[in-house]
Amino acid sequence: MEQYQQIQEDILARSSFSADQLKADPKVREIFGQFKALLNEGRIRAAEPLNGGWCVNQWVKQGILIGMRLGVLVESHVELAGGSSFSFIDKDTWPLRHFSAAHNVRIVPGGSSVRDGAWLAPTVVMMPPSYVNVGGWVDEGTMIDSHALVGSCAQVGKKVHLSAGVQVGGVLEPIGAMPVIIEDEVMVGGNCGIYEGTIVRKRAVIGTGVILNGSTPVYDLVNGVILRKTADSPLVIPEGAVVIAGSRQAKGAFAAEHGLSIYTPLIVKYRDERTDSATALESALR
Repeated sequence: MEQYQQIQEDILARSSFSADQLKADPKVREIFGQFKALLNEGRIRAAEPLNGGWCVNQWVKQGILIGMRLGVLVESHVELAGGSSFSFIDKDTWPLRHFSAAHNVRIVPGGSSVRDGAWLAPTVVMMPPSYVNVGGWVDEGTMIDSHALVGSCAQVGKKVHLSAGVQVGGVLEPIGAMPVIIEDEVMVGGNCGIYEGTIVRKRAVIGTGVILNGSTPVYDLVNGVILRKTADSPLVIPEGAVVIAGSRQAKGAFAAEHGLSIYTPLIVKYRDERTDSATALESALR
């Protein structure tokens, strides 16, 4: 804990430095290397559970931004089977992360990648192509399916299934902004988008094509309430909620004349045995 405290203090002391100031600091590369090692080992994270809710670790996000300012653009080449290769250009401080069999993470061939500074717990599976950005946290037994994105600093719990085409939004700025949180045992259907610090509580089911963000209210048909993001709290999908894509009538005479409606996510039920059976995860795949 003392080691973390010292790194935190070092990061905070340099959080307002310009790129030139960081590059002139003889200690900053060493400090940043220690910081990034803690991210890669899952010992620190951009947001974490606290007293039944979630808190943002602003200093972690500041450390990630220091890496952005400190880094210089470099061209990297990755060799492929058969002698071919592909190249990419990024900051030298945030290269691709490399895994070995000892990490017990399955990254199936076909174009997936994980950026340095992201944590993938043992037994995570990535299907191709998918991507986890810097600061992302993905816990045990989760599957990231094809064409899925875990954005910067997004937090994904245990035994989550992010189906094909799911976009989990990221956030680095503003520093205090909550990243997207997906808690344990959530099922997210294909082509969903979860953005702007939305929190999806444990065992919720997000149906195919649902979009959750800070500007679209969610109508809970079971409890007769409307869930919204406020100035003080993000949009929160309750534990066990089953959310599908729906619509509501648009206001005004013009809308009524033309039969127009507005997209609206709907909570149509809460998990029961039938839902559990339909969304059961196959352990053999993990």
